[in-house]
Amino acid sequence: MKSSNVREALRPGFWNRPLDTLTASEWEALCDGCGKCCLNKLEDADTGEIYFTRISCRLLDDHSCRCTQYENRKTFVPECVVLTPKTIDKVAYWLPSTCAYKLLHEGKPLFDWHPLISGDPESVHRADESVRGWTLPEFEVAEEEWEDHIIEDL
Repeated sequence: MKSSNVREALRPGFWNRPLDTLTASEWEALCDGCGKCCLNKLEDADTGEIYFTRISCRLLDDHSCRCTQYENRKTFVPECVVLTPKTIDKVAYWLPSTCAYKLLHEGKPLFDWHPLISGDPESVHRADESVRGWTLPEFEVAEEEWEDHIIEDL
């Protein structure tokens, strides 16, 4: 029996495989650590268009750009989406354009700054592709003011 604390070995170039053939560790390793998916979004009821805001989920660490309660996030944020190979088809539309999951789902390659390509987890931040240092926690901004914090598509 495998311990849940033991991380499976990642196959070389695993991100070039079909998403539904990845191991759990490989799936998780696709995340570049940008934190963009943890930004609150607004959806236009008439057009369905998604607008990103600089308002972050209350669980996002603004420096690491990672969830502070990843394993238990649904307990604290019931509406948090758990992204899986089975759900990506339904939710890819609201993921940022730079997201590895979305890119691979659409048959596109990863960017050179992605840590799997660069070999450096800080490359996403150096490329200015993360939310490090510029988000506002959701508990500091009234929901009716979120429209004032809409940003360009990421």
